[in-house]
Amino acid sequence: MWRGLLLAIAFLTRIPVRLPAELDARDQGMAVAAYPLVGLGIGFLLAMLGATATWLGLPALPAAVVIVSVLAALTGALHLDGLADTADAWLGGHGDRERTLAIMKDPTCGPAGVVVLVLALLAKVAAVAVLLEVQHGWIGLLSAPLLGRAACALLFPVLPYVRAGGLGESGARHLAGSALAVTAGGSAVVTLALGGWAGVVMLVTAMAVFALGVRLMRRVLGGFTGDTAGALLETVETAVLVAAVMVLAGAGGG
Repeated sequence: MWRGLLLAIAFLTRIPVRLPAELDARDQGMAVAAYPLVGLGIGFLLAMLGATATWLGLPALPAAVVIVSVLAALTGALHLDGLADTADAWLGGHGDRERTLAIMKDPTCGPAGVVVLVLALLAKVAAVAVLLEVQHGWIGLLSAPLLGRAACALLFPVLPYVRAGGLGESGARHLAGSALAVTAGGSAVVTLALGGWAGVVMLVTAMAVFALGVRLMRRVLGGFTGDTAGALLETVETAVLVAAVMVLAGAGGG
């Protein structure tokens, strides 16, 4: 698992890590199972940043911009890029598989991608700003990256990877299913244990978005790509943040 975790950190973040000299296909499969662990680490960092901002008495909106910016920088905006590419391809492909895949390969970002990207970032900033001002808002900051990366990992046993070559295909072919069951199940347990009723809502939200994403990918592509995996991660992450706001702010936490 340790080698897989290092590979997952290298792939999902811009944190410099020293990878072992020799990595085999089993390590790539184990890396997928480690995605939730990377999400937990990112979530812990966001929660600590939020706690620090609150302790320092910083205004919520600027602090939220900083936190979302740190998240984007930490991941190299990799998943945001996937979200934009998927939005362009989904609207431009008109349900045609080959056209959709071709558009996703285009390095330019079209108007649909730009609009979806801006809306996602605005939703994240707004949600984080509210969570910084409510009691137990840190739970949402921790759970969103965790559930987003767990959802991304769970694509591998559910759908085929449709592009030949690359880490995605190797990770799917050599997936460590039992390890993934432990880490993904652990993600749900952590969310429920820390969040209580809010955890239930966040988990159900993540599951609903995951189910919808899987259905759309299966219908249009017959599987998933790196871009659609990133889009799912971002969508789950944003939806969980919004769900946390609805529950924690709605409960009068402040």
